[in-house]
Amino acid sequence: MPTKTLELHEEAAADYDAAFDWYLDRSPDAARAFDAEFERALQEIARNPERWARGSYQTRRFLLRRFPYLVIYRELDSSVQILAVAHTSRDPNYWKKRI
Repeated sequence: MPTKTLELHEEAAADYDAAFDWYLDRSPDAARAFDAEFERALQEIARNPERWARGSYQTRRFLLRRFPYLVIYRELDSSVQILAVAHTSRDPNYWKKRI
């Protein structure tokens, strides 16, 4: 099965940057681990976007290992759009305006 192209919503990129910077301020090793885990998530989502259960607004959520973050995405015709990199303690609806 071919992998789908990923599109990172501008605000999802800002979510990622904020999380990465938070870890970097505390530990470069933690920031590298967060980045590696995020990259692993993107690869898995691109390979098999239908693997995770569908939620509201036809989105899906991938929970990162070792980090309290969800990658929220939706499938488009020929790609997958990453809508948010959301901390699990954050308001769960903050990203919905991005749809």
